[in-house]
Amino acid sequence: MRKWGVVISVFYAAVVLVILFPLVFGPLAAGGWPYTGNFLKGLVGFYQADWFVWIPIAILLPGQAILLFLSVDTSFKKLRPRAHVALTSAVAATLFALLALLAIWSIDSAARGDNFGNGYSDTVVKFLGFCVGLWLLWGIIFYLYARNLTQVVTHAVSWLLKGSVLELLIAVPCHIIVRRRNDCSAPAVTSFGIVTGIAVMLLSFGPSVLLLYKKRLDEYAERKAR
Repeated sequence: MRKWGVVISVFYAAVVLVILFPLVFGPLAAGGWPYTGNFLKGLVGFYQADWFVWIPIAILLPGQAILLFLSVDTSFKKLRPRAHVALTSAVAATLFALLALLAIWSIDSAARGDNFGNGYSDTVVKFLGFCVGLWLLWGIIFYLYARNLTQVVTHAVSWLLKGSVLELLIAVPCHIIVRRRNDCSAPAVTSFGIVTGIAVMLLSFGPSVLLLYKKRLDEYAERKAR
C-alpha cells in the first residue's frame, strides 16, 4: 500500500508539472502555447517566466502526499485520532482556501474585469490576510465537522471532489465571459481557477483509489478470518 502511495504521488506530480499547468494554464491565458522552440525548452521557460505557478504547486503536491499517507499508513503506525483530525483539517483547509480564493477571483474578474481584487487583495498584506482568513475559516468548519468521525480522510477527499466541481462550475463560465470581453489580466485569473479546480479534482482521486483498495483488502482479511 505504501509503495502504491509513492507511485500515485509521483504520477500526480508528473501530471501537474508537465501537463496540467504548462499545457492548460498557458494556452487558456495566452490563447496558445506562449513559448516557441521544443517542448522541453518551452516547459523550462514557462516555469522560469511564470514563477507564481509554483505557489499552488507547492500546496497541491504536499497535500496529495499527506492525504495519501494518512490513509495508507494506518496499518503499522498507531497515531492518535486527534493528530489525524488536526493534520487532515489543516491540509483540507489549505486546499479549500485555494479553491475558494480562485472562485472569488473568477467571479470578481467576470464582474470587474482587470480591476479584480481591489479592496481585499490589491496589496501583499491584504492578500495574505485574505488567504489566512479563508484558511482559518475552512479549517474551523472542517474540524468541527470531522472531529467525531472515524474516517476523516475519506470525508476530506469527498469534500475536495465536490468543492473542485463547484469551483470549475464557477471558473469556466467566468473564463468565457472575460475572454469574450478581451480583458488583459482577467483571463489569466480564470484560467488559473480552471487549472486549480482540475488539479484538486485529480488530487482527490488518488486517496479515493487507495482507500477503496484498502477497504477490499480489509474485507478479504475478515472473510478469511471467519
